[in-house]
Amino acid sequence: MSKVTIREVALRAGVSIATVSNVFTGRKAVTPENAARVNQAARDLSYQVDRAASQLRSGRTQVVGVLVPNFNDTFFTGLVSRIEGLAAAEGYQVVVVSAQDDPEIEAARLEALMGWRPTGMIAVPATNAVPSLLVREVNSLPIILVDRVGQEGVGFDTVTVDNYQAGWDAAELLLDYGHRSIAIAASVSAFRPISERIRGMADNCARHEVAGPQIIEVGVDHERGADILCDWLGAHPHPTALVATTNVTTLAALAALARCGIDIPDAMSLIGFDDYAWMTARKVPLTAVRQPIQAIADRTWEHLMSRIRGKVSDAENIVLSASLQVRSSVARLTEKKSYDHLVSVGGRNE
Repeated sequence: MSKVTIREVALRAGVSIATVSNVFTGRKAVTPENAARVNQAARDLSYQVDRAASQLRSGRTQVVGVLVPNFNDTFFTGLVSRIEGLAAAEGYQVVVVSAQDDPEIEAARLEALMGWRPTGMIAVPATNAVPSLLVREVNSLPIILVDRVGQEGVGFDTVTVDNYQAGWDAAELLLDYGHRSIAIAASVSAFRPISERIRGMADNCARHEVAGPQIIEVGVDHERGADILCDWLGAHPHPTALVATTNVTTLAALAALARCGIDIPDAMSLIGFDDYAWMTARKVPLTAVRQPIQAIADRTWEHLMSRIRGKVSDAENIVLSASLQVRSSVARLTEKKSYDHLVSVGGRNE
């Protein structure tokens, strides 16, 4: 079947082509009666407005590109969902691509995304490295880097969380509750947000003259992460507390502890990351670091719009605060319980 044209919609609605165009673009006011006839005709004919083509013809796009590392992590999907809502309120379309945690795929997806001639770009890189295409476009296209911002992000506008403080606060709670044997389930410790969270925890432990946390790198897939963590628990003395550094590693930790028969918080305390409703919909609600996802999206969109509208200034780095939601998955340790964990061998108390 051939594609329905705007001319056919105009004929069916009994109006001019210009009227149909005005209904779909909003360029000029149209009477409610004519608008209703045009919209009904479009539905009857299954007509779809080719907005991308019309924008490309005019040289003016209302498209913002968004790059995320993957769609498995609900932090990224939550961020995208909020940005889409903000964009719709401003009359913008959002085109989202995923790097699938692969820099080569990231480069290819960005090249395809540039074919839309976006007005601006929001990017969470797959690694600490800023994709070369974004480096090339930074002086001609408004670009905001979010979350994973390494040293190569210098010169870009950025929106991040104070990950060091988030790690410090998690450690502070555990240390205050008497924990002296702490492990960290890290996704990829080289990623800047993760390394900063680890550094914050390690520095706070050092301040209390407590041995640095043990780090178990579990990757970005929660099922594989659960396998890795379960194997580690079977081969090492159990810590009294475990801190997960992302929501994916939180799922991996919960799966591993359940598989190994380790009760929370009686046998081991747990702090998760990224606070979602399901974390409280459990027999033992999880203590978790809450990232302000809505605020991250809001500040990112607000700053991108200011650049699109012509704001000229040096690159700005916006840093937001996370908060620790204390619930019952972290137990206060007695001296005896702490001692029993210290003398445990191979993960089992003798």
